[in-house]
Amino acid sequence: MGFQLKAVQALDLWRGAIVESVRRDGPDLSARQMALLLTVYLTPPPHTVRGLAQTMNVSKPAITRALDRLSELGLIKRKTDETDRRSVLVQRTVKGSVYLREFGDLIVAAAATAGDDAAQ
Repeated sequence: MGFQLKAVQALDLWRGAIVESVRRDGPDLSARQMALLLTVYLTPPPHTVRGLAQTMNVSKPAITRALDRLSELGLIKRKTDETDRRSVLVQRTVKGSVYLREFGDLIVAAAATAGDDAAQ
């Protein structure tokens, strides 16, 4: 039987990754911004403000504010949909891909540390 993660262990992994993240020079994202960024990167495109709001069950203005910040940071980009000029597509960027890959590495490192602690 595989390793079962308990809630407190999951929270400690998240804590470890977040603490390491804030120690670095990278941007400090809110929970909403991180959830939005992960949704754009981990679910198949295309992504629109309307679609993201519906997927996340969050208002369009809240999605727009989060996208404003993520755009400022270069983690996503917006592009007008050529087939429907009223719609704006939310797209991935290289910088956003690198940010999430590094954040994923922080979670993996936190899990390894937790595994080492559990073995002792």
